[in-house]
Amino acid sequence: MDERDAEPCAPLDGPGLRLTEDGAVIGVASRHADRIWICLFDNEDGEAARVALRGRDGDLHYGFLPGVRAGQKYGLRADGRWDPRDGHRFDPAKLLVDPIARRLDRPFRFDPALTAPRAAAVDTARLVPKAVVEHALPHRTPAPASQPALIYELCVRAHTMRDELVPGRLRGTLAAVALPHVVERFVRLGVTHVELMPIAAWIDEGHLLPLGLTNAWGYNPVVFGALDPRLAPGGMADLRTTVAALRAVGIGVILDVVYNHTGESDAFGPTLSLRGLDNALFYRHTADGALINDAGCGNSLDCTQPAVVALVVETLRRFVLEAGVEGFRFDLATSLARRPEGFDPRAPLLAAIAADPVLRGRLLIAEPWDIGPGGYQLGRFPSGWLEWNDRYRDDVRRFWRGDPHAAGAFATRLAGSSDLFQHSGRGPRESVNFIAAHDGFTLRDLVSYSAKRNHANGENNRDGNSSEICWSGGAEGETAEAGALARRRADVRALLATLFLSLGAPMLTAGDEFGRTQGGNNNAYAQDNDTTWLDWATADGRLAEFVAGLARFRADNALLTENRFLTGRAENGALCPDAKWQRADGGAMAETDWSHADFVALTRAPVQGVGARLHLAFNRDDAAVDMILPAPRAGMGWSLAIDSGAGFVGQRAVDGDRYNVGARSVVAFVEQALV
Repeated sequence: MDERDAEPCAPLDGPGLRLTEDGAVIGVASRHADRIWICLFDNEDGEAARVALRGRDGDLHYGFLPGVRAGQKYGLRADGRWDPRDGHRFDPAKLLVDPIARRLDRPFRFDPALTAPRAAAVDTARLVPKAVVEHALPHRTPAPASQPALIYELCVRAHTMRDELVPGRLRGTLAAVALPHVVERFVRLGVTHVELMPIAAWIDEGHLLPLGLTNAWGYNPVVFGALDPRLAPGGMADLRTTVAALRAVGIGVILDVVYNHTGESDAFGPTLSLRGLDNALFYRHTADGALINDAGCGNSLDCTQPAVVALVVETLRRFVLEAGVEGFRFDLATSLARRPEGFDPRAPLLAAIAADPVLRGRLLIAEPWDIGPGGYQLGRFPSGWLEWNDRYRDDVRRFWRGDPHAAGAFATRLAGSSDLFQHSGRGPRESVNFIAAHDGFTLRDLVSYSAKRNHANGENNRDGNSSEICWSGGAEGETAEAGALARRRADVRALLATLFLSLGAPMLTAGDEFGRTQGGNNNAYAQDNDTTWLDWATADGRLAEFVAGLARFRADNALLTENRFLTGRAENGALCPDAKWQRADGGAMAETDWSHADFVALTRAPVQGVGARLHLAFNRDDAAVDMILPAPRAGMGWSLAIDSGAGFVGQRAVDGDRYNVGARSVVAFVEQALV
């Protein structure tokens, strides 16, 4: 093996490897390393050369590598103190992946040898993926970010593994998501934004190996800017092609990104990249050197450190400029804004994103919580950020489950969650509303199970949310009992109708539009199998068409997408209040009505008094309710647009001033001119 020093070069402006006409310059961030090497590998994974970086500028080690060309495989090694009490875990025997790597030659595979302490002197070169040198893709002018009308959350691998129309070699890949029939499904459903669950290179959690399980979701990343080869064997070019195919039909791509922790896990986890380069710099620690675990995955990135901020910003910019993605959903985003004294919406990383000319115009979505102190921060992210609204999920579910005193909170969620967003001058559009997401029960399962069934995860059913709001619909789990099945179908349609009739940005998880099930598993992260793979052959086409109709109705009615909270007053010369909450008999809801209401109706009117009014009614009772419709304006009449009980979306004239609202159903009416 050739050992030498890198040639000197001018100080770099940041970490990463950049090709030049006659080689490459490379920078690696580490504050506490005594020495860093670049290891060059031949095609047989033999370490052909080890090149020491002698240049240093603050935390940046750098040098010039003559003769390096695109396609060269490389890794890093770092030496320094081994003193876990001070957070230092340097071990030159561990091959490390460049955290700014653009592409990897293989996926990560967990091996116990990756966790060996320095004293064991275990060389891990044979176990660690190698970074592959390649040119950056030509930059594209990113499309302007647009307000989502329907976010469709999907797991790339699970989406097409059982799709018989996808060629076998493409199943479970990004390329499959760009196939014409897959794109047409999105279009038919009314999707405006596809949110891809994590696609950055990840590693399985160590405890899954003896269980014979693997990570199905990807929320355990190692290298943030390199795509996992299982999903994108062509690297960034695969994402670029998929984004372009969706953009061609007006659909934007949102990436679910994980910057709160890495797959290096806790003190007993593998050394793969940041831990070996500078554990004390990149991760948060207590005073005695223990890793802080605000993500619940073993470690927490220190997003107050300039090196971490630069790493995050660089990889986000790469996805926008080279692949054209429209935005990002940040997993456990509270961790990204936590200073030592607590959450700060002006924390360094959020401030850097806001200041960056490429990122500040992107669609930014926060999952506004983690398990750390003060971790629940719903409604406190900066203006312009959208936030996953779990209060919407829970309050809507409580109402439809039949919980007492649930109607008032249900109405607040339906009206855009002003209690959470209005105080800081934000609007309903910044609330991402969802009934179900990847984490938790599927929509079908939440009305079919009263408790989780996670035994297949190998943790004796201890994992997952034990207090998830759900109900079984008269029979626990899978059943052939006709009454239970009918009730479940009604509940699913009612929940979906509620979602599309609420102010805010609706989100649907892939498969919930056709009744997918995970057999009651509400934490299926380790089920890379038929549990999570979407079964398109048994999809409920009628339910999918109902959802598509709901999306069309929402798109056609501006009252459902406006960015203002309801006041209940007639404003700007309008003849009618913008919102009126009513009982079934047509009377206004009194304070005492909210505590026991099983039926809630809402009449919506345009603020300027011009345009169609909407009348919406929500009946969670097990019996039908005879509802009195509001008196139409002169020359106008009510037309039925939605009846979830009947699975109807369309247009049907209504005779008289009453309508029988079916048990456990939602109806919507549009005021139209009489012909």
